Amino acid sequence: MITQILTETHLLGLAIGLCTFLIIGLFHPVVIKFHYRFGTGCWWWFLILGIICIALSLWTDSIFWGAIAGVTGFSSFWTIKEIFDQEKRVERGWFPANPRRRKRDGITARDARSTDN
Repeated sequence: MITQILTETHLLGLAIGLCTFLIIGLFHPVVIKFHYRFGTGCWWWFLILGIICIALSLWTDSIFWGAIAGVTGFSSFWTIKEIFDQEKRVERGWFPANPRRRKRDGITARDARSTDN
């Protein structure tokens, strides 16, 4: 129904572009929050999400929902890379490290300060 209306009014491409922008924008803070909370150990969640979304994009007949699922899937794959890049950004001191996770990983605040040099 939605795709038919968007196609008839020639707004399908615009709607896909807007959704793509929002999905990519959503994944930026997700990388920061998930890395802070779970570290790099959560990368496989994004792998599973990506595979599911790519499968959905192949399964659906709708251009709109297929494109949205595809964009979400590949954004999820990109997030895997960004999770590991976020680890490097935290080591450089660009983002705060989670003090509770440092204790769990056996890293003290003194150790963290010595790696900031």
